[in-house]
Amino acid sequence: QVQLVESGGGLVQAGGSLRLSCAASGSIFSINVMGWYRQAPGKERELVATITSGGSTNYADSVKGRFTISRDNAKNTAYLQMNSLKPEDTAVYYCNAKGAFVLTPRQFDSWGQGTQVTVSS
Repeated sequence: QVQLVESGGGLVQAGGSLRLSCAASGSIFSINVMGWYRQAPGKERELVATITSGGSTNYADSVKGRFTISRDNAKNTAYLQMNSLKPEDTAVYYCNAKGAFVLTPRQFDSWGQGTQVTVSS
């Protein structure tokens, strides 16, 4: 079992900033990729950003230049720094981690419970 716990969501005015955190725990041997996804009401879940264990990053075009993903491999934690927030960034943000369990060759693909981000205009 792998558990992901997100924190840092909330209400912010347009132009403001928030920092999300995602801490992974459990039977983890390694985490290959950590990522943030979001889902707005009535829309499908979409990729926001991902980061590999080596630090390679990928961003959705809509957040490039405003959001920064980072991770602390020693703490199995990922962060999403969100600046210049817009009302269209309003969504539930979900953390995702893909990696390997200890003691078995099985892989995991785990999701957090989500954290609400609301940007007012």
